[in-house]
Amino acid sequence: MMGTLAALLAGKKIPTYGDNYSADVEGDIENVNNVLKITRMRVKYHLKIHPEKVAEAQDAFSSYLQFCPAAQSIGGCIEIKDDLVMEYIELKIR
Repeated sequence: MMGTLAALLAGKKIPTYGDNYSADVEGDIENVNNVLKITRMRVKYHLKIHPEKVAEAQDAFSSYLQFCPAAQSIGGCIEIKDDLVMEYIELKIR
């Protein structure tokens, strides 16, 4: 999932290398009919971004799950809750 979002961001010229992009992931495992099952996962993406790219990042975030093989594979089986936290950075002109 993280790679799919990174690819969409890269297509919009939003860098995800180094410490510009990371994710925190948590999940819930429950006993479902005596079988341990992952039922929910929460993914919080962190992105350092220039303010002028916010709309493009939001556009990528709003659609990445439909292009993600992993998300499409577990859809309907595991509830996915995701969030994108953006930290604004200034453009450095050289």
